[in-house]
Amino acid sequence: MDFFDIVDSRSSVREFLTKSVEREKLQKILEAANRSPSAGNLQAYEIFVETDPLKRELLSKAALDQEFIASAPVALVFCSHPERNAGRYGGRGVQMYALQDATIACTFAMLAATDLGLGSVWVGAFDDEAVRKVIGVSEAINPISILPIGYAKEIPVKRSRRELNELVHWN
Repeated sequence: MDFFDIVDSRSSVREFLTKSVEREKLQKILEAANRSPSAGNLQAYEIFVETDPLKRELLSKAALDQEFIASAPVALVFCSHPERNAGRYGGRGVQMYALQDATIACTFAMLAATDLGLGSVWVGAFDDEAVRKVIGVSEAINPISILPIGYAKEIPVKRSRRELNELVHWN
């Protein structure tokens, strides 16, 4: 698929078929995330792959009962790992670059899923500590986003977007 077709066809999918995501497709998604740019190429993020139905159910509860997380066959949890940036970038690396690294990796994964005919939705509303407990990490790792992935039950209607002249400012 052409890049601009991928961007245009991507939508937030919250209803998934029970069909499993093929291991090869999941591998390609993870490889795309791994190729995302990061500050100093330090990749200050971690990706947790949750295919276990019980863990996805717990993630769903941690995410304010967003049940579609449990219904997706896969949920990727993107976390920042600030200490990977601390030595080179200090406080800015810890506070900002690690967060940016995780969000860029999640975006690459989301676009790769679209290219492979899969649906996904970015989830940012959750209890950090509850997510940490589900994925089994300490407070040194910060959950940033949950990306449920699967085959879409239906493609949502496209939502309107702001006009470019409302959000782009030429100086």
